[in-house]
Amino acid sequence: MRSWSAPETVRLPGSGGPLRVHDSVTGTLRTTEPGPTARMYVCGITPYDAAHIGHAFTYLTFDLVNRVWRDAGHEVDYVQNTTDVDDPLLERAQANGEDWRELAAREIQVFREDMEALRILPPRAYVGVVESVDLIADFVAGLRETGAAYEVDGDVYFSVQAAEGFGEVSGLDREEMLRLFAERGGDPDRPGKKDPLDWLLWRAERPGEPAWDTPLGRGRPGWHVECSAISLSELGMGFDLNGGGSDLVFPHHEMGAAEARKATGRHPQAQNYMHVGMVALDGEKMSKSLGNLVFVSGLRKEGADPMAVRLAMLAHHYRDSWEWTAQGLEEAAARLGRWRAAAALPAGPDAAPALTAVRGALADDLDTAAALAALDSWAEEASTAQGGDPAAPALFRDTADALLGVAL
Repeated sequence: MRSWSAPETVRLPGSGGPLRVHDSVTGTLRTTEPGPTARMYVCGITPYDAAHIGHAFTYLTFDLVNRVWRDAGHEVDYVQNTTDVDDPLLERAQANGEDWRELAAREIQVFREDMEALRILPPRAYVGVVESVDLIADFVAGLRETGAAYEVDGDVYFSVQAAEGFGEVSGLDREEMLRLFAERGGDPDRPGKKDPLDWLLWRAERPGEPAWDTPLGRGRPGWHVECSAISLSELGMGFDLNGGGSDLVFPHHEMGAAEARKATGRHPQAQNYMHVGMVALDGEKMSKSLGNLVFVSGLRKEGADPMAVRLAMLAHHYRDSWEWTAQGLEEAAARLGRWRAAAALPAGPDAAPALTAVRGALADDLDTAAALAALDSWAEEASTAQGGDPAAPALFRDTADALLGVAL
């Protein structure tokens, strides 16, 4: 599947240091240790709507990871999926009275446009489920050969009893797992399952639903298996970082990791698991089920500068849950104006210390507040300074561009 266009990027003088992030498995800050090429997989959208601010905050977070790694001298092999066939998409298409494929194509295109506007670096591989059906079916067949999978009325399930180390990603007890599984697309009460936590790998064809001919019979993939199959195919086992929103810790990442371990006999699926906090609106978590969404495309249509939208998100640490407000966007627009005025000055104070400060802040678990503060300080000093270094405004501008993705 086609990705989106990459923004022009600049190369900063020198290089940044190693990136330290919060690893969900250990619950600690860990220094990432990629080789010459850092490998990252991030779970993508289900395109029955395009990107709301909660989605954008997630992809912004991993865009920062991408930028920090690149600044430290690594190549980055970034893979993202899109769930372009699944129950929520089919339900929305039916409610709209339109073909599910047309709905998915339209919303994926809006998503691409949003990502380009926000200057999110594109993945090397942007992979849809529809184009990966054969790959996923083969992966499920392999799991069945290990004895880890079984059938219920033609559907194929993964047996949680075959998942060695199950629970290591989320750290949850069984009671909490069952609660979240029921809330997040699972079917713990389905008759015929060996264990309520067993999860769907392959859904046999139902009347009126899309299905494909495979060695498993006609059907389509379950949700969790798509990412384990795609990531293993594109990046291999033991890639550097697996990421997404905090609502994916369980069941999605837990179950995907179990599938990958069983399929390969190796551990771990990813060296680090990194999860992003939820964004709220009017006191409630922003979600499609509640309908309390602020869409990036909607903000753009209303005339918001995408760089102000980006700065509004950068004001919050990626692990925090926070609330989107009009005031936050106004403050970000004002900051953007100050930065652009400073970048346009003929000279200014030495900007090298600001670059060092931004590099250090981002390398320390993406401390965006400290990074913004460092550039705020330079811009304020530059606005009152007399003379200075003619090259400083350009370095200030390039720092904001290369590390924070903000075009001035």
